[in-house]
Amino acid sequence: MRVVNIIAYILVIVGAVNWGLFGLFDFNLVSTIFSGARAAGSIITYSIIALAAIWLIISPMITNGVLWLRNHRSH
Repeated sequence: MRVVNIIAYILVIVGAVNWGLFGLFDFNLVSTIFSGARAAGSIITYSIIALAAIWLIISPMITNGVLWLRNHRSH
């Protein structure tokens, strides 16, 4: 689950950077890469980033309030 959390964080950061670029400079990086905001690649990318954000919300609920980013070792 640790790898999934790290990937989710990276995807959410990419989404945040895209929103920042759009808000500050009216430049949508994802739609530029995929040649349009409604292109299949853009829709897939937006959907994956949304799922990553939902995972980061749900994951601590599954693990009793802990979001694992390191290996968990029991003593």
